Amino acid sequence: MGFRARGLLAALAVLGAGCAGAQAQDFYAGKTLTMSTHTGPGGGYDTLIRLFARHVSRHVPGAPNIIVVNQPGAGGLTAFNHAGRAAPQDGTFITLVGQGLIVHEPTGQPGMQLSLAAFKWLGNFSQAPNVTAVWHTSKARSLEDARRMEVVLGSTGAGSPDAQIPIVYNALVGTRFKVVFGYEGGGALNLAMERGEIEGRGTNTWGSYKATLPRAVAEGKLIPLIQIGLRKDRDLPDTPLFLDAVHGDGEREAVARFLSLTTAVSRPLAAPPGVPEERGALLRRAFEATMKDPDFLAEAQRLSVDIDPMTGAEVQEAVRQILATPKEVIARTQAALEGKGR
Repeated sequence: MGFRARGLLAALAVLGAGCAGAQAQDFYAGKTLTMSTHTGPGGGYDTLIRLFARHVSRHVPGAPNIIVVNQPGAGGLTAFNHAGRAAPQDGTFITLVGQGLIVHEPTGQPGMQLSLAAFKWLGNFSQAPNVTAVWHTSKARSLEDARRMEVVLGSTGAGSPDAQIPIVYNALVGTRFKVVFGYEGGGALNLAMERGEIEGRGTNTWGSYKATLPRAVAEGKLIPLIQIGLRKDRDLPDTPLFLDAVHGDGEREAVARFLSLTTAVSRPLAAPPGVPEERGALLRRAFEATMKDPDFLAEAQRLSVDIDPMTGAEVQEAVRQILATPKEVIARTQAALEGKGR
């Protein structure tokens, strides 16, 4: 191929890339961008996605209209599978993925119609640890209490961390948590806790507790027992980490490290697999810009919503690492999720 031909092809490639970029820039003008969350109204995920929805449009070229839909069910599987199979694949639909599904796939649990790896990850709102906490009327006041007595916790469903993590604690830490399934979301769990229907919630970020139960947290009506993550919440320096509770036991520590990494990806936002690459990149940039937006951050602070973001590329890499976890660690984790200590 001659020099002129190669030059012409290079120019056409640049022109084509420029056209694709321009099309992505113009795509959202006059359109509606739908955002879904896997929980019902009133919980931490719902509060977060609606906060994001109020600010992201100005960072998306074309300033699309934004709507939020709630798709509760099966601990996040309903919303995830809808995004992967039934939702528009053109960039007009994105979803806030349930944290429990980051564990669900690598441990071989059923129900996911697509792999996490198939999605285009846009970012993660928070790396905060998850906290198992009880209402002040519970007799349990500490992790040691939860080892001695049964504590009834509420959960949204089997695929959710508020179901998975207490079962793991029972297997590896020796707690006696009893998990009750079927609550629609965080708001329903909070009401059930306040009514005395359950003693506490399987797990949730402390920031979400503060956002949805600010008075109760301020008055000390919510008692944290244990937290899971790569680091402690800054408000809970005396509440033990899962990693602390199994320190010195190599096999249990390996499971705790794996689950703590998955917990760090606690509020991940994804676009469906079929979204064109240039639109996925545009949505990633919009996410990152919103995370730095002073108005967004100010409202997040007013609502007590913790923002400690990861970029889309960082989430994509974390998902890759999680799915590449050694089989022996996955086997031990699977056993723990089934309530087996070894």
